[in-house]
Amino acid sequence: MSVIEDLRGKVNLGEKEVTNVNSSDFPGEYSGFDDGWSQSKFEKAFRIDVVKIDDRDMEFDMVGIDPALANSFRRILLEEVPTMAIDRIEIRNNTSIVSDEILAHRLGLVPIKADARLFEYRPKDSTEMTATDSIGFKLQVKCQKNLKASKGTLDKNELYNHFKVTTKDLIWFPVGDQTYTDENEIPKPADDDILIAKLKPGQEIDIVCYCFKGIGKDHAKFSPVATAFYRNLPEIKLLRKVTGRDAELLKSSFSEGVIELVPDENGVMEARVVDSRKDMLSRNAFRYEELKGAFQINLIIKHFIFSVESTGVMPPEVLVSEAIKVLMKKCKHFLKEIDDI
Repeated sequence: MSVIEDLRGKVNLGEKEVTNVNSSDFPGEYSGFDDGWSQSKFEKAFRIDVVKIDDRDMEFDMVGIDPALANSFRRILLEEVPTMAIDRIEIRNNTSIVSDEILAHRLGLVPIKADARLFEYRPKDSTEMTATDSIGFKLQVKCQKNLKASKGTLDKNELYNHFKVTTKDLIWFPVGDQTYTDENEIPKPADDDILIAKLKPGQEIDIVCYCFKGIGKDHAKFSPVATAFYRNLPEIKLLRKVTGRDAELLKSSFSEGVIELVPDENGVMEARVVDSRKDMLSRNAFRYEELKGAFQINLIIKHFIFSVESTGVMPPEVLVSEAIKVLMKKCKHFLKEIDDI
């Protein structure tokens, strides 16, 4: 394999520069090679590998796509996957120290766990809330002294009832004929312990909130992810044998778990690359003259490691699925525009 063939699809990270950054009329095109796009070639190369997943976080590899497409997917996750968020508030009474405007802003940013796919976008000229486009919550709390508090305690959480107003106090109520057979499907804040305000005895808050459907492009409160980002898969190569103190120095220069020391045939500890994926590209190893020329750091251009952290409004795998649907819809619309021309 030639040097060019080995470096195709890779970016090399040097001590002070980034090399092998290909620039052409088409992504991934190299002079002298047939890099023409075809559906069969794309389907053969493309894959998604889920690395880890739980109720809030998801990490997966997306392999075989161009950076522009990967970034489009990231932006759709941030801005174009619909969610439900508090958008209209009726403040009936607020004697807390928090002003009405700040209180409304804080409530708007509370992630609401509800399936936006079950609701419709609210018409711009609509003045009434309906079961198909709205979710209702009531917030009715009043701070009072706790008569059962321990004698001598200074803990305000024990001294007073409703000293802290949290999202646990947001109570869902049906709009129109809304009903839920499964209690787990009832809309609620994604977390119960988000602080909304603090009250003193006698102060109270009485608010009615309505959630509508929207996207992050219109307002950040509709964004379904706390963060969504990607990075290219690192590739660490050792260009020569590294042993002894140099091996220990090399191991300490990379992220934990990238380099490990194993005995060679003579029992001397030798550096070996165990898991390039864990490297965070600090390039610290370039600081040491004795290590220069011993290793190479590359990035695989068409291998992206995606990290998606849901705000809790929907599971991360659902958000990823919905983002793919949005991207497909955009592509179909683009193809239709071309056909119309």
